[in-house]
Amino acid sequence: MSSTEQPEHRKQEAEEETTGGAADDEDTGAEVAPIVKLQEVAVTTGEEDETVLLDLKCKLYRFDKEGNQWKERGVGTVKLLKHKETEKVRLVMRQSKTLKICANHLVLASTSVQEHTGNDKSCVWHATDFSDGELKEELFCIRFASVENCKTFREKIEEIAESLEKKAEESEETKSATDLLEKLNVGESKDEEGTKEAASASAEVEKDESAQQEKPESDK
Repeated sequence: MSSTEQPEHRKQEAEEETTGGAADDEDTGAEVAPIVKLQEVAVTTGEEDETVLLDLKCKLYRFDKEGNQWKERGVGTVKLLKHKETEKVRLVMRQSKTLKICANHLVLASTSVQEHTGNDKSCVWHATDFSDGELKEELFCIRFASVENCKTFREKIEEIAESLEKKAEESEETKSATDLLEKLNVGESKDEEGTKEAASASAEVEKDESAQQEKPESDK
């Protein structure tokens, strides 16, 4: 092949490559359907009927009585949830990655949270917990990233416990007043029954006396 023909051949190859590349990149407008169709699945957490009162990141420990030591339960978020109908408040903690429940129990009027000795970012409390599927008496220790978060947690628990105690006292006072009123009503009822019985007996006596006076002489 001559030297003059060689550049033309290369030019032709270059044009074919350019044309082929453009054809490969050209949008045909065709729609490709996915091989697998995934359906949306509704995930329920059991918290749909509850209002979040508190939500903080933390690390939770449980005291092991047999080993006489603290054991880590997990790292995640602790929540205080108030039920919209019953108004009961429960403490729930889930691990951040697996969402496994580490703690799940009601906050009661008797619930008392105390600062952990020697650590102002931690606090401890007793509870009847249901995180393992059965009720167990547990001693928990929770640690936060800051003193402020720990203080917020303690104050919120104390506020809920005090509110429950106040409601219990008001309920007891209402019950006592109702019982007293019922006793008074029962007493009045008995007095009325006694008065009616006495009046009835008196009427019977008067009736007998009147009948005796009206008898003829021959019958006496």
